[in-house]
Amino acid sequence: MVGRRRSDRALRSKLRSPGRPPVARQEHRRRFWVLIALGLSSEGAAMGCGISQPVGTRWFREAGGLPPSHLSPSSPSPSDRYLSFTEREEIALLRAQGQGVREIARRLGRAASTISRELRRNAATRSGNLDYRATTAQWHAERAARRPKQAKLAANAALRTYVQDRLGGAIIAPDGAALPGPAVPWKGRRHGPRQHRRWGLAWSPQQIAERLRLDFPGDETMRISHEAIYQSLYIQGRGALKRDLTACLRTGRALRVPRSRSARRGKSFITPEVLISERPPEAEDRAVPGHWEGDLILGLRSSAIGTLVERTTRFTMLLHLPPMAGHGIVAREKNGPALAGHGAEAVRDAISRTVTSLPEQLRRSLTWDQGAEMAEHARLRIDSGLQIYFCDPRSPWQRGTNENTNGLLRQYFPKGTDLGAHSSDDLAAVAAALNGRPRKTLGWKTPAEALDAILRSSHAGVATTA
Repeated sequence: MVGRRRSDRALRSKLRSPGRPPVARQEHRRRFWVLIALGLSSEGAAMGCGISQPVGTRWFREAGGLPPSHLSPSSPSPSDRYLSFTEREEIALLRAQGQGVREIARRLGRAASTISRELRRNAATRSGNLDYRATTAQWHAERAARRPKQAKLAANAALRTYVQDRLGGAIIAPDGAALPGPAVPWKGRRHGPRQHRRWGLAWSPQQIAERLRLDFPGDETMRISHEAIYQSLYIQGRGALKRDLTACLRTGRALRVPRSRSARRGKSFITPEVLISERPPEAEDRAVPGHWEGDLILGLRSSAIGTLVERTTRFTMLLHLPPMAGHGIVAREKNGPALAGHGAEAVRDAISRTVTSLPEQLRRSLTWDQGAEMAEHARLRIDSGLQIYFCDPRSPWQRGTNENTNGLLRQYFPKGTDLGAHSSDDLAAVAAALNGRPRKTLGWKTPAEALDAILRSSHAGVATTA
């Protein structure tokens, strides 16, 4: 028996190895989810808590985009009755110095039985001895603290079948035949824009959870919350629902989006100094002309028309945005120009070309929504002399004049039509017709008459001053 491992001398069979202790500990995970809650990306949060970016991405995907309940920022901190990693490091150092159990307990302010139990339970036994290392001990303690619980959908086959059928079940035609819909491969991420979606009954988890009470009124085993369904879809390792069923949800998201991240979502070219809150007060009361609002109206085949409306007189100008050569024929180059004709450079040139024909007193500011077509706003400000401002996200009422005008323009350019079929002369004619309509807000004057009166008064004021 001499020279054999202690595990062999104990006459027990070999145990399955739980693997290698991870580098990151629970405090790293907790810090990671705190940074996620602040709106950082998974890569940025990983760097902030000192782990590699791939590890942070894996944590985010495994958890479905939201932190586990025991690691969420709102969860209480671990109780002091448990040994911390710092204390385990101190135990390892004192143990290496040859200190006894009672001396270690006295220095840490713990019971001797706590230290004795820690040295015995969480020791590193790979070498065959009871060696004590802080990282291995912390790993053993975290593994022992887990309380795995089988998901309700995994344990109840009837309930799982009911949920799956109403999430991704086949659509039935009036004649009773199943309609599979388009073949959409599951790629593990959200569907892209203008792509086919997987067909299914597509009941929402809340609809399923509430319908169970009506279909099984006396069966309490057929009950589940909509949050449990979401967790079974998004959290890896739950073993209940297939993750590709997320393609049948209305959003089609493969991962949840933290609320703080969606709140901070915006265009990188928009800075605080160009938001609508920084627009001068004179633009709000419409007393001073020269403040414009702009937007795009879209049509079939990525066609678009730009609209500019002056806030005081409601005078309208339309931007001709024809498609570029090769649109619909040549594959678009990555990070290349938008061949549809309403990319950032095309919109910048069209606005600059149209606005520079106006007198200088009518070129004060332009308010736009946060669209990517205005990524060249800094260059536009230099070329046209306009101060550019952006509305808040999802706030179209901040450009109410332009929204109302776009509604009037839909009489000439209905939704679902190809706007690229109209020439610049057509747009000029429609703008002239709109500017020739009398408006109640202008005292039944037309926008053209109101603008002409402003220009005449400005010329008369200049002549009098001279």
